[in-house]
Amino acid sequence: MNVKMNLRSFTQLPTSASRRVALNTGILYAKMGITVFISFYTLRLIFNALGESDFGIFGVVAGAIAMLGFLNNAMASATQRFMSYSEGEGDKEKQKSIFNVSMILHFCIAILMGIILLIVGYFLFNGILNIPQERIFAARIVYYLMIVSTMFTIVTVPFDAVINAHENMMYYAVVGIIEAILKLVIAIVVVFTVSDKLIIYGALMAGLSVLVMLILGTYCYRNYEECTFHPKVHFNKDIMKQMTNFSGWNLLGSSSSMLMNYGQSIVVNMFFGTIINAAQGAAAHINGQLCILATTMMKALNPVIAKSEGAGNRELMFQATMSGSKISFFLIALPSIPILIEMPFIFDFWLGTVPQFAVIFCCLSIVRSLIEQLFLPVAYSIAVHGNIKKYEITSSIVCCFPLVVSYFLFQSGYPAYILYYIFIIYAIVVAGVILFFAWNNYRFPVITFLKKVLLKSICVYAIVLGITFIPFYLLDSGWLRLLIVLTVGVVSFLPVAWLVGLDDDEKDMFRRSFAPVIQKVVPRKFIKMFSLEI
Repeated sequence: MNVKMNLRSFTQLPTSASRRVALNTGILYAKMGITVFISFYTLRLIFNALGESDFGIFGVVAGAIAMLGFLNNAMASATQRFMSYSEGEGDKEKQKSIFNVSMILHFCIAILMGIILLIVGYFLFNGILNIPQERIFAARIVYYLMIVSTMFTIVTVPFDAVINAHENMMYYAVVGIIEAILKLVIAIVVVFTVSDKLIIYGALMAGLSVLVMLILGTYCYRNYEECTFHPKVHFNKDIMKQMTNFSGWNLLGSSSSMLMNYGQSIVVNMFFGTIINAAQGAAAHINGQLCILATTMMKALNPVIAKSEGAGNRELMFQATMSGSKISFFLIALPSIPILIEMPFIFDFWLGTVPQFAVIFCCLSIVRSLIEQLFLPVAYSIAVHGNIKKYEITSSIVCCFPLVVSYFLFQSGYPAYILYYIFIIYAIVVAGVILFFAWNNYRFPVITFLKKVLLKSICVYAIVLGITFIPFYLLDSGWLRLLIVLTVGVVSFLPVAWLVGLDDDEKDMFRRSFAPVIQKVVPRKFIKMFSLEI
């Protein structure tokens, strides 16, 4: 298919559709603004209640519970690809068949994953994990609870995909806020419990993940007509074949990525113990909260990418992918600059007792996330296109190298933070793999991407980083400097991103999407200064 790149295609999206993306993003950000602060306070309570050792044990043993969100999103994106694609085609019966096939597939995957985790657990607790002997029993209980939680999560993946395909972000926001509040309640219970705090925390967190998944499933059954589980009526062999093939390769890539991320905790634990795992857990929490910003936007934009390809509008799919890459990068970059600069002060205030290496772990994790975020929408567009076999095999092979290299470096006496430098190199290699397959599979305009997305994003980040460092060097550490650094970072980022980072077409999309807000909130002189006229 010979596609001429039209950079105005994305702005030709109907105003109602572009505003729907903006509205969904706004709803999810409102939810995020509430949950992030609750989440940070919750982790502080848990860290102090469990102590460094037990917090590290939970991170290495039940850290897979945190990985469930990653696995859930990755697997849901596969089902969502078929749902959104068929919605773009306007075929409701096909959506029912997709849902039924998806439920059968994920039930089988849940059983398989449960068996695999039980087998893996035997080896973990017999010579691999470095856990104090008196805490082995508690660690085992938490691990088995995680397996149950994993299986429930996998079975309810199709419901998550349906909500994504329908772009119902309001429901996500409500459930997310309820989940954050319940996590805070769990933290308070753990603080005051007289029983084994680690076991109680693991049991309550596993129960919460099951509860949230059941709520999603119940809502979908009641509100979406395609969520009707009648395999005898809606089963389709051709769709089963397509989805089995696609989901199988997608599961390979998702599982290898999940095991790589979880495996880093195991490798670090083997050489450095649970105290360093505590540092990993704290660093992962801050990095995870930053990534929510970009994940939120992509949850609203992914259906547009899939529906565009399903409707045969590849030009729109290209531009939505590139704009999504740039904007999602900006959403992580905006808060990450002042956080990177003031990381020691933030950790000291947040946790009081800062685990060794936590600051450097967090800084390097954020750098890795910034690199990965630029290319995640492109990776999603590969999945939307559908030809993922070679891409997933290559990605899975590449996933093996960081842990293997780290293991031998640790044996040679290198410090724990070398792992995070290796993961930055890994992120760059994966970026090259993504661009290669995007071009090879459907002629994604790589040169245009490098010029208009990668180069502009780096320029914006470098300029704002340089500006924000000025008050950092001029002032002494403290609340005043933190406040000024945050203010300078945010105030300088917005105009630099607008003037240097965004293309004219993206500015047009922004004006149309947020026209009512711009006209009511932004002063007239700034509208003229930055060309915000609608």
